[in-house]
Amino acid sequence: MFERDVPVYLITGFLESGKTRFLDFTIRQQYFQIPDLTLLLVCEEGEEEYDPAELKKCNTVMEVIENPEDFTLETLKALDKKYRPERVLIEYNPLWSVAKLYEMTMPRGWDMAQHIVTVDASCFQIYMNNMKSIFMEMIRGADMVIFNRCQPDNPLANFRRSVKVVSPAAEVLFEDENGEIEDIFQDEMPYDMNADVVDIEDIDYGIWYIDMMDNLDNYVGKTVRFKGQVLKSRDLNAGFFVPGRMAMTCCADDTQFIGYVCKKPDAGKLRMGSWVEVTARVEKEYMDVYHDEGPVLYAKEIKETAKPEQELVYFT
Repeated sequence: MFERDVPVYLITGFLESGKTRFLDFTIRQQYFQIPDLTLLLVCEEGEEEYDPAELKKCNTVMEVIENPEDFTLETLKALDKKYRPERVLIEYNPLWSVAKLYEMTMPRGWDMAQHIVTVDASCFQIYMNNMKSIFMEMIRGADMVIFNRCQPDNPLANFRRSVKVVSPAAEVLFEDENGEIEDIFQDEMPYDMNADVVDIEDIDYGIWYIDMMDNLDNYVGKTVRFKGQVLKSRDLNAGFFVPGRMAMTCCADDTQFIGYVCKKPDAGKLRMGSWVEVTARVEKEYMDVYHDEGPVLYAKEIKETAKPEQELVYFT
């Protein structure tokens, strides 16, 4: 029997964050058209509404699921049987828990293709002050995070860092009324990229970590110096370790270690958990722990040092 392959596109974000506008625009685009039926599931209705006539022209049917208790496998199976869609779009309410959605069993053949989050940049600080745990859950594992309604005074570099520490692989886009904004880090690096040794101050560790993740080619061949804590792992061969820092992404109970692989022939002599000052050359290589190419630090000098006054890296 032929196995159906139904891609599922999850679009989520807080109320009035631009979910409907984003989907409405995307559905109308020529590149998004398919010959068969698209099922649009709407779990939250705001001020923006879909035009039924336009949906019909795009061969899209909409179903509204008003309550979280109705968003079940049984409901989705019934809709799958009713429409036999070739594609599913879910405009999801994040207050229903994105984590629970990921834990759900989907109808046979339905596979998550892309997870997109829309964010109203003008409200971002409100989200972080009042709904940080929900926001972090919402963006965890996202493929794309779109900040819209950006203003010149928005600290976009900080917004990007807040996302990247939780979802390193996510593409982060910024849009104002004129379209996408680029070069948000221009002239914002707090360290001298042209120095013989690029010194990373303790307070700037998070900035360096994210910028090197996004712009690795800018660092290849350069020598960097920073403080980090020694982490050894069974996933690394002898002669490698990870100097890094603990980063807080939501609250004191939600921290994770962030750092890059460092090669040092006698890495086995380093004490687990000790603080070291690392001076190393940056290269770009494939590593199994990255499952891809990524930064590899070739140690020039490593010496023990005192821990910094503020051990945690904050992404807020």
